[in-house]
Amino acid sequence: MSVWERGELALYYETYGSGYPLLLIAPGGMNSVISFWNRAAFNPMEIFSRHYWVIAMDQRNAGRSKGPLEPDDPWAGYAEDQLGLMSHLGIDRFHVLGCCIGCSYALRLIERAPGRVSAAVIEQPIGISEENRAVLPQHLYGRWAEALAKSRPELNLEAVRALGKKMFSGDFVFSVSREFVKSCHTPMIVMPGNNLDHPRAIGNEIAALAPSSEIIPEWRQP
Repeated sequence: MSVWERGELALYYETYGSGYPLLLIAPGGMNSVISFWNRAAFNPMEIFSRHYWVIAMDQRNAGRSKGPLEPDDPWAGYAEDQLGLMSHLGIDRFHVLGCCIGCSYALRLIERAPGRVSAAVIEQPIGISEENRAVLPQHLYGRWAEALAKSRPELNLEAVRALGKKMFSGDFVFSVSREFVKSCHTPMIVMPGNNLDHPRAIGNEIAALAPSSEIIPEWRQP
């Protein structure tokens, strides 16, 4: 259990096992924190630490991590956080496994530093579909914005809401375009979701677009 600090940024992280590095980016919407892996379909810290050096983290302004708001390009800010943490640990190349919002973070991370991400697992990606367009964006950041502003009096609630709205005002997976995924040659395993927050259609589309992807359509235990 450690904290990496850079200026106003403080990122909480935990490491497990040894071997080739694997960065985990947790589910939970804007509350993407390590503890949410206990609610996921499987806990990668328990499984993959047998063979990999697993790095798990609370994202900026979630759980035990905090930092300033990055209103201009928040997805890029999160990618820089993740890359900075890996550099702090002396890690150049690594695998990444993202779940829920973690998939959008992972895809932006690949776009930002394709030479550093050797392979990715995309588990239950979020994204916009006709069924969830009216409810998903606010669901991903609404409660987080209220709780963050309450716990950090120096942050204005409207500014926090504006950051969330900007992050989720796009389409597809929010963080990258379809054109990027179509050009992305990073090896990728895609595990589609099957509910309103994680539309199966989004996972299928990522797998169809990404030229070096493999899809596991039915991966959950019945």
